[in-house]
Amino acid sequence: MKLFRILTVAAAALFATACATTMSPAEKASKQAEIRQATQKSLEKFYKANPDLKADVANAPGYGVFTTYGLSFILGGAGGHGIVRDNKTGTETFMDTAQASAGLQAGAAQTDTLIVFKSQEAVQRFVDKGWTAGAGGGAQAGAKGESVGPGGGEQGIAEAKLYTLTPNGLQAGLAGAGSKFWKDKELN
Repeated sequence: MKLFRILTVAAAALFATACATTMSPAEKASKQAEIRQATQKSLEKFYKANPDLKADVANAPGYGVFTTYGLSFILGGAGGHGIVRDNKTGTETFMDTAQASAGLQAGAAQTDTLIVFKSQEAVQRFVDKGWTAGAGGGAQAGAKGESVGPGGGEQGIAEAKLYTLTPNGLQAGLAGAGSKFWKDKELN
């Protein structure tokens, strides 16, 4: 478990360092628009895959949508951006995510993640403190918006439901993984 925590923190630090630049107001607005567009496209994919999610997202206290891109061969890493929306206040918070994994694995993939929060407190805690999660491994394959494997469905989390789609790429293997989410200080 310590190895996964160390890998997660290392991947997050590397990703944050690589992205650490000062943006002009125009660059910030452009990046925010890009993330909003990617978030909307991801939501549309989730709604197409499971139309009931549209009502779940609308009625939830809040939700988060993230898109990550990653590579793996024994050790793996992925990074991306997303938005958490507080449905009560209408506030959008731009966030980053990083993932690290180790095990018998190989592949490359884009993954869309939807987190539907069950309480207002869970939304606020996620935005304020971020979130670190661990997961198991399996096989995923996807092409043309289709996904198979354990990552293609819903996972239960204490105060949220987590959904993932792998529309592009191929991942195979067995690995321990960890994810870290945190507020993007430059975009908020």
